[in-house]
Amino acid sequence: MSSGNAKNGLLAPQFKAIVVMPDDQCKDISLSDYREKYAVFFFYPLDFTFKQGGLGPVNIPLISDPQGTIAQDYGVLKADEGISFRPFLLLTIKTTTNDLPVGHSVDETLRLVQAFPFIDTHGKVCPAGWKSGSDTIKSDVQKSKEYFSK
Repeated sequence: MSSGNAKNGLLAPQFKAIVVMPDDQCKDISLSDYREKYAVFFFYPLDFTFKQGGLGPVNIPLISDPQGTIAQDYGVLKADEGISFRPFLLLTIKTTTNDLPVGHSVDETLRLVQAFPFIDTHGKVCPAGWKSGSDTIKSDVQKSKEYFSK
């Protein structure tokens, strides 16, 4: 993973990008457009590999980062594969993430602690919200359709 420029408690690294808006229009944006606002910022690599027919309607702007520069700046680029990891960042008015007064979800932490050994052992993909014993996705594009056909 790259070290990046994002540091907890400091201003988030600036970026400019083209986004697809919920109305399907493309627009130039920068992080400064969200100054004085709270924003959820997450990276979503490879998931479209498994989704037949695309995402469907979404109500959030989608940023493309084909060169990986935003992922690099935020320290979430898996450089050997040219993709990002899947962090979830809450950008506040003044900081990046993990500000001291906000706690973590123990349930989500435990879910991750169970999910990572499971995928290491079984070679499958755990979908969002997965809990031990729940259905998983096969990591082959064709075989993954079984999960999404349910």
